[in-house]
Parts: sequence; structure tokens; C-alpha cells
Amino acid sequence: MKKTLYSLMLSDEVVREVDALAHRLGTNRSNLINQILAEYVNYTTPERRINEILSAMEQLMSPSRELVPFFTPNSFSMSLKSSLEYKYRPTVKYEVELYRGGGASIGALSVMFRTQSTALIQAMTEFFRLWKRIEDAHLRPLTGAEIDYALYEGKFMRSLAAPDRDCGPEDLAGAISEYIKLFDRLMKSYLSGRLDPHEVEAAYYSHLINSKIHI
Repeated sequence: MKKTLYSLMLSDEVVREVDALAHRLGTNRSNLINQILAEYVNYTTPERRINEILSAMEQLMSPSRELVPFFTPNSFSMSLKSSLEYKYRPTVKYEVELYRGGGASIGALSVMFRTQSTALIQAMTEFFRLWKRIEDAHLRPLTGAEIDYALYEGKFMRSLAAPDRDCGPEDLAGAISEYIKLFDRLMKSYLSGRLDPHEVEAAYYSHLINSKIHI
């Protein structure tokens, strides 16, 4: 959303209270005033929409025993922590970042892990590559979305495509939450040996055809 510099005459007392509130909310004066005015005229800013999506995700994820959400209001990202079914219980961190601008991508999902186990690193790398192959085979033909993937040392990244139908913040929060739950569940099942690559693909496809929103 384009922003322009404007001059406003405000009383020192009002500015002092605005600054204090902005500090408590973890934002700045301009963003807070922009948000207050947008709410007054009933306009949903990109920042407010992102906050609504991530807040809804936090509520949806909180009851889960597998994924623990961490979200700071008025930020553009949230993280979730998950423990692998592996010796020493290494953790995986998911980070969801949402973008303010429109376009083919609404954000990105990063999966980060730290381990000294060569076997686990190799298995997770195999799963990430398997996941991309599965989505190339099933998601792309269904939606036509161009999704970017990247694999670094200890990190897998996937862009989040704009949903293939109109939806509100709660619907989008639900779609992203279900996607992360699916990824986490199938990754753990693959790493533990409960599912082989063909079974992972079958489970993914079943979820895909039963989902109303694809990202």
C-alpha cells in the first residue's frame, strides 16, 4: 500500500499518549495513527489483515500438542516449535512471514532445524526434496501457482501462493495452519519410518483434493 508524507497539527498531550501506546504495542507513531484512522473509517489496512491472520493462526494452533505457536501482535511473522520423534528430541522451528503487498505470493514458510546427526540431516533433506516433487506433480497442475523453493543448510523455504479463491483472514489462517500441520505430521511419519515416499504422496494428495483453499 502506497504511503505519502502528510503534515498534521496535533497537541503535544495527544502525541505523548500516542507514543506511549505505540511503544506498548511494539510499533511507531505513524503506524499507530494510520491504524487508528483506518479503523475509524472502517478500512482494513494490509498490516491489520496480517495481524488478523496471524492472531487467528495462534488461536487455531494453541490447542495442538505437536506445534507450539509464538506470536507478537502487530508483527508480520510468527513462529511455531515442534519436536521430532528422534533421539535427543531435536526441535524444528516453523516461521510464517506474510507480505503487505499483493501479488502471486502472500508470504513464505521457513522450516529450520539444528542437529549434529548426519543421518537426520540426510533424511530431512530427502524429505524436503520429496515434498517439492510431490507439490510439483499435484499442486501446480491443480492451481497453476508458481511456488518458489529453497534449501539451505538447516533451512527449507517455500513461498506461500495467493489463495486460489477469495477468502477472509480466518479462512486463510485455517488454510496455512492446516498446511503446516500436514507438513509436520508427514515429515515426522517419514523420518520415523512409518510412511514411505509413496504413502507420503498419497496422504498429501488426499489432503489436497479435500482442501477448499490451496496455497
